[in-house]
Formats: sequence, structure tokens, C-alpha cells
Amino acid sequence: MEPSLISEVIRCANFAAVKHKDQRRKDQEETPYINHPIGVAYILTEEAGVTDLHVIQGALLHDTVEDTDTSFQEIEQEFGPEVAGIVREVTDDKDLPKHARKAAQIEHAPHSSKKAKLVKLADKLYNLRDLNRQGPVGWSAERVTEYFEWSAKVVNGLRGTSKPLEDKLDELFRERNIST
Repeated sequence: MEPSLISEVIRCANFAAVKHKDQRRKDQEETPYINHPIGVAYILTEEAGVTDLHVIQGALLHDTVEDTDTSFQEIEQEFGPEVAGIVREVTDDKDLPKHARKAAQIEHAPHSSKKAKLVKLADKLYNLRDLNRQGPVGWSAERVTEYFEWSAKVVNGLRGTSKPLEDKLDELFRERNIST
């Protein structure tokens, strides 16, 4: 990778780390939240062979607008319109109630760009692996199963994007007897 591209990835990771600095995952260990976007980017590069800088940046930034005080305009100013567009496509509208946000993800998945679909697939893979490792504090086994079932519906709308990621997701769904 060119030094300028490496610099851009590190600048983006640093931006995300600063934005998520006080956040923790909901697991018992209260894992630093930044592990999640870095893990999503890692899945894309190492398991799906993605080398597109904008997709990797989108993965690193995919939760910044949804979960921090970051705006789409800030993302666009720092990283350009293509990255901002990817982040916009994968960001839930927090003004909607939770059930409506979940329904919107299912509805919008098939209409997303390939780059946004890659980020969403890697995000789902990371989250489902995390749930298999250790559920969030207070989540019942039923709630975990419901998350897997909902994720399968989102993933179905993303199919045809990345066989390696889809195969790994299908393996997780099979382990849970979730039909796809």
C-alpha cells in the first residue's frame, strides 16, 4: 500500500478513535467501542480482500454519526463525499423508534451501493461473532436469537456482494438454525 494511503487509513482510524474515546461495548468486559469499527475494517481487508480506501474508511467511520456528535458534513469535509456517502447509507435514523430503524435496515439493504453493502456485511459479521463470544449484559438467549433472525433478513438484502462474507454469515446462521 502506498504511504499516502496508509496515512489516510491511520488518519481515519485516529478520527474514529477520538470520536469513540469514551464509549464501551455492552459486553461484560466493557470492551472499548473503537475495537468494533477497527474489527469491521479488519474483516473487510483480511477476510473479504477489500482494498478500496473509501470502503475501509467507511468501515472505520460507520458508527460515528449514529453514535457520536459527528455530522455527515464533518465526515465529508475530512474524508470526502464518497466516504460520507457510505457512512450515510449505513447510518440508522436515530429519530425513528427502534423497531422502525430495524425495519428500515431490512428495507434499505437491497438498494444500498456495493460499498455500503460491504460495510454492512462486515458489521453484521462482527456483531454476530461478538454475540457468540459473549452477549451484551442483560440480553436473554431469546433476544440474541431475535438479533440473529433480524440480521439474517438484513443480510438477505445484501446478497451478491461478497461471497466470503456471506458464506461466513451463513455458517453462523446455520449454527443457530436460522433460516436464510
